[in-house]
Amino acid sequence: MSFISAHVLDSVHGCPAQGIDVTLLTGEGQELGTATTNEDGRVTELGPETLESGHYRIIFATEQYFAGRELETFYPFVSVDFSVQQEQGHYHVPLLLSPFAYSTYRGS
Repeated sequence: MSFISAHVLDSVHGCPAQGIDVTLLTGEGQELGTATTNEDGRVTELGPETLESGHYRIIFATEQYFAGRELETFYPFVSVDFSVQQEQGHYHVPLLLSPFAYSTYRGS
C-alpha cells in the first residue's frame, strides 16, 4: 500500500468521481506518482510506500471530468498542499467536488 491515497466525491451528482487523473508531487514539484480514480472515486496507490516528513501536493485534474458531464467548471485543477509526518503513517486525502466549489480534509 502506498503512503498516500485519495478519494473524490462528486457532490453535485452524489456519486464517486470516476476517471479523474491524480498526481502526487513533492513540495519542490518532483512527480512521485500518478493514478486515475476508479469506479468508487478512489486512488489506493499513489506514490511510494513511505515518504519523508515534509510538504507535498496532490493535483486533481477536474476539468476533463466535468467536460465529460457537459458541465463548465471554475477549477480545471484542484491542488491540495499538505504536510506529512512520516511517523504518523498512511495519509488519505478526500476531495468533495462540484464545478464551482470544493473542500478537502485529512481522512483516515
